[in-house]
Amino acid sequence: MKEYYEILRELREDHDYSQQQIAEVLNTTQQVYSRYERGINELPVRHLKALCRFYHVSADYVLGLPPR
Repeated sequence: MKEYYEILRELREDHDYSQQQIAEVLNTTQQVYSRYERGINELPVRHLKALCRFYHVSADYVLGLPPR
């Protein structure tokens, strides 16, 4: 099972976005977003929700939870 930070990176790369572009969506810095993708900082729930809306995916998907 993949970690959520691996899924974040895959989503971003699959959609051809830079870390800077996603950081702007989250109203944060590229450095902070980079730390999310590397698993150094935990992703706040408000950012999880924003990314789910942005990518049109569920939180379960981002968190790597199996489908029910």
